[in-house]
Amino acid sequence: MRKTPGPPDAAPGSERSNDPYLPDHGNSGYRVVHYDLDLDYRIIGNRLGGKASLTAVADQPLSRFAVDLGRFRIHDVRVDGWPVKYTHRGHKLSIKPRGPIGAGETFRVDIRYAGTPQPLSGRWGDIGWDELTDGVLVASQPIGAPSWFPCNDRPGDKATYRVAVTTASAYAVLVTGELVSRWRGASTTKWVYERREPTATYLMSVQIGRYQLVDLADGGIVQRAAIPAGLRDAFRYDFGRHGQIMATLEGFFGPYPFPEYVVVVTADELEDPVEAQGMAVFGANHVDGRRTHERLVVHELAHQWFGNSLTVANWRHIWLNEGFATYAEWLWAGACGQSTPDALAAQWHDELARRPATVRVADPGVERMFDPLVYKRGALTLHALRKAMGDGSFFAFLRAWVAEHRHGTVTTEEFRTHAQRFARKPLDGLFDAWLNRPELPPDLTR
Repeated sequence: MRKTPGPPDAAPGSERSNDPYLPDHGNSGYRVVHYDLDLDYRIIGNRLGGKASLTAVADQPLSRFAVDLGRFRIHDVRVDGWPVKYTHRGHKLSIKPRGPIGAGETFRVDIRYAGTPQPLSGRWGDIGWDELTDGVLVASQPIGAPSWFPCNDRPGDKATYRVAVTTASAYAVLVTGELVSRWRGASTTKWVYERREPTATYLMSVQIGRYQLVDLADGGIVQRAAIPAGLRDAFRYDFGRHGQIMATLEGFFGPYPFPEYVVVVTADELEDPVEAQGMAVFGANHVDGRRTHERLVVHELAHQWFGNSLTVANWRHIWLNEGFATYAEWLWAGACGQSTPDALAAQWHDELARRPATVRVADPGVERMFDPLVYKRGALTLHALRKAMGDGSFFAFLRAWVAEHRHGTVTTEEFRTHAQRFARKPLDGLFDAWLNRPELPPDLTR
């Protein structure tokens, strides 16, 4: 906690981040190192009460600062135990401490809030805390974290967490992290989770439902699932190769980066699965007893390495998440004999050749962040790199990239520099053609 006052000319913090795509989410001037959240949720009525403690470090002198928080009633705000003045407009809670905070100082912010949690509206639809038919789903990428807790909502500001959720005992609660305690009262149960690895705000998640807990695989990494009872048989077949998938991806990318992996299948249908830290969430429509969606199982697991352990410094680098997760699908197809990466690369090169070349993968723009072109062409970039480097150098490079940036943040520029260390010839031409120009380069598999 702060022990000495900051300089009298402390500057205000910014209510904008340095993310070129989403500058209104996140705040500059400080970074959060730990969140402590105590949440009380009433499923009937959709009411959330929260107590949040944020431990932060000032990157510059601060006379005021902001956190991101949705439309809740604010009951109290304190900085280092002192009540302070604040304003709350939109999803910005602006805070003025009693005295300036000096650069490098650690400070604590305590916020009590309550209300009806609602997803935040954005260009990708409603994102964040969302009611299911009977329970809750939290899918926060890229702007939904303020829908349920006060935070510095930018991907490069990774912190540790303790999250306690109290709700009706009939429901299971799963939070991204390790379950450290569970206390059952007369009608409610308090679930306490800890996330010890640095984690981006958008990768924190809460899932509440009438779930059965089952094992995904035996031995090695703990792999569990929470599923509706009626999907148990179909789930057992659809996810029956999960242990093999985990081992295969570890062979390509190196050790799984977290203590466990949890799959949640909601009773509701979802348009797309969602990754969180050490967790993935699927809809009932993704479980059909025929392994129709196994590639998505691989995709979400791959995000634990690419996106979750290695997190983009800002959203411009999103291809480093989605290109790798897509390429993991192709690697698994080759490993299990369904197809080969060469065949899939050729297939998708033909498909993209029929589409307008309008996206620069390394900087697709905020409107095209989640465009399928970013996913598929990102994967094609990796396959072109593999062809140029050779399998031995390529997979050595990948494992070193994962190990050296474990639980950190990454950029395209760092990726290019790292790859060059393992290549016998310059890669600038390859990267410029695949990442910086919209025109589709030739297919290297033919």
